[in-house]
Amino acid sequence: MSNNANSIRTPLARVRHLGSARSGTRDIWWMRVTSVALVPLTLGFVWLVLSVVGKDYKAARDIMSGVLPSLLMLLFIGAGVYHMKLGMKVIIEDYVHGEHSKTWTLLLNEFFCYAVGLACIYAVLRIGFV
Repeated sequence: MSNNANSIRTPLARVRHLGSARSGTRDIWWMRVTSVALVPLTLGFVWLVLSVVGKDYKAARDIMSGVLPSLLMLLFIGAGVYHMKLGMKVIIEDYVHGEHSKTWTLLLNEFFCYAVGLACIYAVLRIGFV
């Protein structure tokens, strides 16, 4: 990186690679982390769903109530919902104009993601414990 005499960035800002928002690339980095995590979790989820195809309700419930399938489902839900929340946040920040609309849309995105995540976690725990 060249030291430009006309640059208004401080030396500390140049070292930290932070822009004007002071947050760097945290959301994009977490999107990539969850993307990588979702690859094996999705394969495990598909394997789990295919293992219960054709079985009756009791057999499918017995398979899904195991510790490993429940843990796989909870990790898949957590990573998927967080990835969805970050992705929608980036889309909203880029394409929703007007500060009021953007704030409310981001708030609705948060509530929707938490509602979906909690409903899915409740369903997995209900299958696992009942």
